[in-house]
Amino acid sequence: MNGTSSERCPRFDKAMSILSQRWTGLIIHQLLAGPQRFCTMESAIAISGRVLSERLKDLEREGIVRREVYPDTPVRIEYSLTEKGHALEPIIRDIEAWAAQWIEL
Repeated sequence: MNGTSSERCPRFDKAMSILSQRWTGLIIHQLLAGPQRFCTMESAIAISGRVLSERLKDLEREGIVRREVYPDTPVRIEYSLTEKGHALEPIIRDIEAWAAQWIEL
C-alpha cells in the first residue's frame, strides 16, 4: 500500500471526516465527563451556540451523541455520549497524553 486515498479504507476516511470537523474532539472530550446541558458545554468550550448546535446535530446523526429531552418546566435537554461515542474515549485520552508530552503553549 503506497498510502494513496483510493487505497485507504472508506470507513477510515469517513471516521476522519467526522472527527476532523472543528470542535468535534472538544465536544466529545467535554461529554466524557457525563451528560451535560447545552449552555454548560457552550461556556466550557467557548464555542458559539450556532456552531455547537450544528456539531451536536452532526454527532447525533452519526450515533455518537444522544439528545435527551426531559419534560420538566422549563424543558430540560441533556446531551451525552452513546456507546459508540464512549468507544472514542481511549483515542481522546491518547491525544490528551500526546499533547501533554509534545505540545508547547
